[in-house]
Amino acid sequence: MSQIALPLSISRPGGAQSIIVGNGNKAVTDALAAPETWPYRTAILTGPRRSGKSLLVRWFEASGLGIAIDGADRLDETTIFHRWNRAQEDGTALLLVVDGEKWDIALPDLQTRMRASLHLEIGPPDDAMAADLILAHADARGLALGDGAPAYLVPRMERSYAAIERVVAEIDRLSLERKVPATLSVWRDALDAVEGPEQGRLL
Repeated sequence: MSQIALPLSISRPGGAQSIIVGNGNKAVTDALAAPETWPYRTAILTGPRRSGKSLLVRWFEASGLGIAIDGADRLDETTIFHRWNRAQEDGTALLLVVDGEKWDIALPDLQTRMRASLHLEIGPPDDAMAADLILAHADARGLALGDGAPAYLVPRMERSYAAIERVVAEIDRLSLERKVPATLSVWRDALDAVEGPEQGRLL
């Protein structure tokens, strides 16, 4: 499992939070680590829900690599334009994070500058990254998964960051509710609850 440790601590089992690096975000993390290579030192980050965009923002800013605006597509465009100009004057890297899948910009001057920026997109996880995420979410909850959990769960679940998080949360809930270890019967029932009995089971 490849991880980037966040240079800060938060209250959760397992201590300081980490970012799982895999096929879906490796190109993004590599680019974020080298803001001096960005056109106009500006990058726009997009990605699916629960894919770790906010974690990457926290890592980027806490590492002193630049400043970031999370949810840039929800803010006034004139404000973003002035922040871009200020970053250019200061020589500071600016990371703009978009909540939606695309950013429709009406202000012509801002549109021109954003088109010239580096565009980064977090993609879906492959099997290896999905397995790492399952283990990471379980660790964050202090949940002991039985042997073989990723190998059983990954082929049977929706391949998205949000679905992986939901399945692990359901395994944790069922294990606590039944007061039993998180083993095969719990994994199966969690999949049925989250994915549905027809989708959640591989025959």
